[in-house]
Amino acid sequence: MPEAEHKTPDLTLKRLVPDSTLTGEDAAPRIVAELIERAERLGASDVHLQMLGKSAEVSFRLDGVMAPPSSLPEAVAERVFGRIKFLARLKTYQESLPQDGRIDKADAHSTQDIRVATYPTVTGEKIVLRFFNDSTARTLDELELDTAVRTELEKFLRQTSGLMLLTGPAGSGKTTTIYACLRFLAAQHGRHIITIEDPVEQILPSVMQTEVNEARGLTFAKAARHLLRQDPQVLVLGEIRDEETANLAVRAALTGHLVISTLHAGSCRGVFERLQVMCADPFAVASAVELVLNQRLVRCVCRACDGAGCDACLQTGFRGRVPIVEWTRMTDSLRAGLRLREPLALTPTHSLEDAGRELVSRGVTNETELIRIFGL
Repeated sequence: MPEAEHKTPDLTLKRLVPDSTLTGEDAAPRIVAELIERAERLGASDVHLQMLGKSAEVSFRLDGVMAPPSSLPEAVAERVFGRIKFLARLKTYQESLPQDGRIDKADAHSTQDIRVATYPTVTGEKIVLRFFNDSTARTLDELELDTAVRTELEKFLRQTSGLMLLTGPAGSGKTTTIYACLRFLAAQHGRHIITIEDPVEQILPSVMQTEVNEARGLTFAKAARHLLRQDPQVLVLGEIRDEETANLAVRAALTGHLVISTLHAGSCRGVFERLQVMCADPFAVASAVELVLNQRLVRCVCRACDGAGCDACLQTGFRGRVPIVEWTRMTDSLRAGLRLREPLALTPTHSLEDAGRELVSRGVTNETELIRIFGL
């Protein structure tokens, strides 16, 4: 293979944006438009812009990982930052305090709304653009779940009551899984489905969706208390953050509701340990919980270059992600242990590591990605 094919291509902004756009009064609008267009074309979830004196560093987050940064020339860096804040209806002169805003997709000529967050640092202002894809939520089929996981999920979703909890770090795909479950439930028809989310990321037909607003006092717990009076058959709580919400979720599951929520714990066992601390009644917890899922997202080897690195994957060798899941279905022995508050001898079904190695054996991902995820 010729040596030139091994060279890493130039990823500076001069490559991302033609030289002709770096000067002139409309340089900043054109560069911002090009950044947004390129981020969407690559499927990036975020664009990070960091001022370093008068110049700026720009990086795309692809499949949960920051790509190598590029440089925004000094001549336009400050104007680009000002343009982004203007589109997000933020104070363009404010650099010493954090600001949050949103760019409407029509204003950005984008297919997605963009959330904007600014923050002051010692080297200058930092701006993060986060893209919210409002296209149709994925189905369970499109999640590409392991067959056994899919079977457990559908078994739970066909129940009329009980509590399912998802755990995993931020960005592990929990919300995507929940939306796929909601689509499955809505397709069955005949059930009143209510969600409480922070934020509502996609609008789903046949689902009553509510967005919390803690600044105005509408917390998960307060919304759940009032919405239970709306007689839901399915209640989705975006997250259990406190004891009140945890107890409400458990009570709802025991009183004939199907409840789905997330809980930050990091493992199936950690979910049960946290619930034992948050809920005073161990008998209620043991009776309410039906299924716990612990999931991660692993990057797929780029099909265009077979992992070698190309423009399609921005030289990372990966493009797209799939979930790997371990789960615990409640058994009589587990319920007995929870009621007695005994230490749980809990081994989840088909561990995350096993699921990851199975994907490696199929060529979906590789050992490098498993080391990144698990530190193996």
